[in-house]
This record gives sequence, structure tokens and C-alpha cells, in this order.
Amino acid sequence: MTDSKLNAEGWEVAPRAPHKIKPSVLLEVPKGSFLMGTSDDNIKQLQLKESDWAYEWSDNDLFVAEQPQHLITLPAFEIAQYPVTNAEYYTFIWDLGHRIPRNWPGYTYPEGTDDHPVVGVSKLDVEAYIRWFNEKTELNYRLPTEAEWERAARGEDGRIFPWGNTFDPWRCNTVESDKKGTTPVGSYSPGGDSVCGAADMVGNVWEWTQSLFMPYPYRPNTNREEIKPNGRYVVRGGAWYYSRKLARCAVREGVLPNHLSPSMGFRLARSSS
Repeated sequence: MTDSKLNAEGWEVAPRAPHKIKPSVLLEVPKGSFLMGTSDDNIKQLQLKESDWAYEWSDNDLFVAEQPQHLITLPAFEIAQYPVTNAEYYTFIWDLGHRIPRNWPGYTYPEGTDDHPVVGVSKLDVEAYIRWFNEKTELNYRLPTEAEWERAARGEDGRIFPWGNTFDPWRCNTVESDKKGTTPVGSYSPGGDSVCGAADMVGNVWEWTQSLFMPYPYRPNTNREEIKPNGRYVVRGGAWYYSRKLARCAVREGVLPNHLSPSMGFRLARSSS
């Protein structure tokens, strides 16, 4: 096959022309303080509106990882409006011959999913993508920290979901939406967007952060962003085959950096200059 590429496993990559490399649309999040985590009042709100599961979570201490709620201050930063898509990630695969995501049926992504978020990528894959992307663009992208991700998702007022305090299946892709797979980025905009304009912050795909999964309160500059091969890193946002209980701004899970899942993707961030 002419003009083809080989991936890391030595397989021939189908010669689909890659998209032009370009920086993602970044949203400015100003310096400021915000409420991070879940408060007792948040839990009471959930028990009132989501009683089918919130009481059980409370009884079994499943909110503990999100507590105590605390006020933290972050410097200004930028976060991508959307998660990285299949088409964007394919350009990386094409250029470097990096291994393909776990869910791709062959040498490229499924037909018609160009603008779906890429999934089946480990944190190690994501780090390789970011190194490549920074070399190509001469920009300094990275994963968001856990605190940056939550700040972008919920604003300053401690809201439970990006749009407010009541779940709405028409604003995000969770199992309640019955989509049975990822949806194109921005499908739920603007109704599902956060205050800063970030789309798909809950539902669709879990998103990697660069922070280790550690107890609260969150304190910047306390080795939370260290590279640890066996450390568990925070993923945020829930995903298309998880229920609304995980589609909250404060939900956090810890995952090993080599983990692969059809529900896990990522978006880029950058420190403000």
C-alpha cells in the first residue's frame, strides 16, 4: 500500500490523509477562588432530588473522597473547549506510528466518528500525544490539574452540575441518555456547557488529569502532580455508560496510568502567560 505508515506494532496504517495540526480552542479561566468538593448541603440537595441513590451513597460513605468541601485559589489558566477528538489523535498516530487506541476497529477510527472524543488511551498515551503536540505547535500544553478541571466545570459557586444543581439528561451523555456510545464533542452545547464555556465536562468520557488521587483538602504544590509509574491518577466527569450519579463536577476516581477504557479520554490545558 503506497504512502502508508506503520504503527508501533509494525502494522500498516491506512493512508487516510490526516487533519492539519492546529491548537485547540482554549478558554480563559481567570485567577480566583472556588469551592472544591462536595458539601453536606450538596448531599442534602442530592438526597432531595436524587433519593434513589444519594441516601445509599451517604450511608456507605461514598461521598468521602469528595469531602470536605473547601475554598482554594488558583492562578489563571486556559482549558480546551472540547476533549481531543479521534481526528485530532489520528494525526498523532499517522505522524509517529504510536499504538492505536484500544477501541479502533483497524488502523484508524470508526467511520463517521471524526469529531467524537478519542477513548481507549492511557495516561502514558496522552503524555506522548502532548509531547508530540507541543513539538509541532511550539506551545506548552498539558493535562489540567484536578483543581483546574473542577474549577472549569463548576465555576466559583460550588454547583453540582456544570449548568446548576439539578440533573438534566438533555444536557449530557450518560446512560440515562441511552446513546450507547460517545457523541460528537459539543453535542450538548450550549445547554450543557459550564460557566466558562467548556463542553462535555460531565458525561461522554472520563477525562485524565495530571493529579494523583490523594485525600482532600486539595493543596496546590504538594506533590500532587508528580510522575509515579504506580500512582493512581484522578479522572473526572463520568461517561456515556455511567449513570448520572457520576456526572457531577465533584466526582473523582483514581486510575493507574496504563489503564485503557472505552470511556476514557482527555482534554488539554495550559498555564496562562
